[in-house]
Amino acid sequence: MDTPEIEAPVVGVTVYPDRARVTRRAGLRLAAGEHRVRVTPLPLGLRRDSIRVGGRGAATVLGVDVRTRHLPSSGDVQVVGLEQRRRELAEELAEIEDADGIEERRGEFLDRLAERAGGTYARALAAGDAQPADVAAFADSVAAQAADSRGRRRELARRRTELAEETAAVERDLDATRGKREPDHLVAEVTVAVESDDAEVELELTYLVDGARWQPSYDLRLVDDTMTVTWFALVSQSTGEDWPECDLRLSTARPAAATGVPELATWYLDRFRPPSPRAATADMPLGMPPPAAPAGGGGLARSAAPRPPVRESVAEVEQGVSAATYRPARPVAVPADGSAHRATVAVLELPTRLDHVTAPVRAAEAHLRATVRNTSDHTLLAGPAAVFHGADFVAATRLPVWAPGEEIELALGVDDRLRVERKLLRRAETKATLGSTRRREVEYRITVANHTPRPATVEVRDQLPVSRDEAVVVRETALTPPPAERTELGEVTWRLTLAPGDSGEITLGFRVELARGVEVTGWRE
Repeated sequence: MDTPEIEAPVVGVTVYPDRARVTRRAGLRLAAGEHRVRVTPLPLGLRRDSIRVGGRGAATVLGVDVRTRHLPSSGDVQVVGLEQRRRELAEELAEIEDADGIEERRGEFLDRLAERAGGTYARALAAGDAQPADVAAFADSVAAQAADSRGRRRELARRRTELAEETAAVERDLDATRGKREPDHLVAEVTVAVESDDAEVELELTYLVDGARWQPSYDLRLVDDTMTVTWFALVSQSTGEDWPECDLRLSTARPAAATGVPELATWYLDRFRPPSPRAATADMPLGMPPPAAPAGGGGLARSAAPRPPVRESVAEVEQGVSAATYRPARPVAVPADGSAHRATVAVLELPTRLDHVTAPVRAAEAHLRATVRNTSDHTLLAGPAAVFHGADFVAATRLPVWAPGEEIELALGVDDRLRVERKLLRRAETKATLGSTRRREVEYRITVANHTPRPATVEVRDQLPVSRDEAVVVRETALTPPPAERTELGEVTWRLTLAPGDSGEITLGFRVELARGVEVTGWRE
């Protein structure tokens, strides 16, 4: 039984989000009888149980075995020295990461200590149980420790940068000497039975390999009321074999499983329950002193007739039952160096609805919001997106999985042409008499002015406090105009439609009633 050895070039690759299926093909002439054909070199990372052999010709595949071909490591002194230096640099980088993690936790501990110290020292000073000099000394101690920790982290960051630069230089030197050594690789031994003499047989070998992936990336460009979504695929691999320009396909099967509109957190009011002295001291580290108070250029000449916009090639799509496979219009070569290579998957024009959102209780600014419906047949995978408003870059965000027919919201940044103001109009507080309740009442006015050249729809979000104790009662006194929506957690929403130059007003008022002897926590103005 003769054993010819052939190199079957890569003719097709299907890339999944976390792996790839590679197809190799080669032809040869064989005499009648049984033959063992070796296909080499194959990458070490391929999944041995995934190898399948097919092809064409008067032959029968009897079996396939995968073996590792061990090649001697390089004896070049320069290569050995570079590899040793690369290992040393990796170890030092790991030590720096560990030290940086320790300093980060130290800084978080000091921040929590400073936050918890404020209330404790304030009460201690008011009661005369602490001296101002002791408070200042402890505050200086915490500040000095925090400054030292930040200084050490800056030094670690500087050293990390130096090591990364040196590692890159070592890698470049190793790449330059790569020809002096050959890595281990796999060999597929295919046993075939040929039925006739001088038969022309074409063998096709397919296998799965880890270390390959493709990731979606998007450009979202809003012009008037249309959002143009350009879907890119970033293909990268470090499988140990370079992929030439071939039949490259991108599959969504088994996908690996910013600027935003301000969100309101529930506003709770509760009865103040002073901690017992024993509980307060139990939370302090052993030996720690009492906490301290926290401190345009030239362009092309204009022609007589307008030129049509440049078009972008897109991929062909094959829709399956639960996934889709895309074939880029232009072949892409992907070397095994881990670098990303971009291909255009699709360009979609989707209808968009624009409005504004503001939460003046958090920030007196209005965010431009786009609500976009996916009217295409594509299910867009989750991935990073760059958002443009016309020619201006306005935000970097991340798209969720976006199914056909589904709507998503995109924040397009703050629109300074809508002016928002939230002003305290009235604040009143009554002291409790014998057997009576104590009241605290406030009223706010929210003003929104439209200085854009077109009508604007503005969603205004605010909130009423929510009581978590029967001794603390919240009563609304003014909600004008009536809100469009409200929740049991105190959130209220108005929707104003303002013509250019117009403004709208909202009045929000509430009263908090406290039982005698009850102190409230969570109050803010």
